[in-house]
Amino acid sequence: MKYVIDGIEYEVILVKKNNKNTYIRVKEDGKIYITTNYLVSKNYIKQLLDNNYQAIKKMIERNNIKQEKNKSFYFLGKKYDIIIVPTFEIDITEDKIFVKSEDYLNKWLKKQIEKIYKERLDYIYNLYQEKIPYPKLRIRKMSTRWGVCNRSNNVVTLNSELIKYGIKQIDYVIVHELSHFIYFDHSKNFWLQVSKYCKDYKEIRKTLKEG
Repeated sequence: MKYVIDGIEYEVILVKKNNKNTYIRVKEDGKIYITTNYLVSKNYIKQLLDNNYQAIKKMIERNNIKQEKNKSFYFLGKKYDIIIVPTFEIDITEDKIFVKSEDYLNKWLKKQIEKIYKERLDYIYNLYQEKIPYPKLRIRKMSTRWGVCNRSNNVVTLNSELIKYGIKQIDYVIVHELSHFIYFDHSKNFWLQVSKYCKDYKEIRKTLKEG
């Protein structure tokens, strides 16, 4: 099935299951995925797409921004052009990174992620007036979450992709995960706790969703 948005044709993938609700998603491959019940008709799907035209358009725009970020090199919220120069180890200018090889750049980036995340975790942790455990820090690439708090073993896991954003975004995710040591749900009290140490968390969350 095909569907046209702003003159561009998108493939619609129907995933039929024995569930009551219908979900629309735009995945990294640029296709529109609709998960719905076995009994749903094609006319219903067409109407569903029409009724959610603007929402799907925004999903596509967010996906395009995310794909652009994945293709480009971003570090702490800034985009850099990578220039391979065998005679350099690494040198960073206003908008360029001169580096001897892509492998060297990846190793450098890994060290920077570990250093910066640890520094920000220590900084945010020391702000907390509440008694919470000092967590072990783990870093890995995650496709759907920016951070995870595991209270059973006192581990906070941060997404390595956060390094593409600014310090404000990194700090927000750390505040979010540390607040889960106090409130494990996403209740009103949890968000009040987050706002205590990150007052503009709503705006920061928007930038992470758009990215």
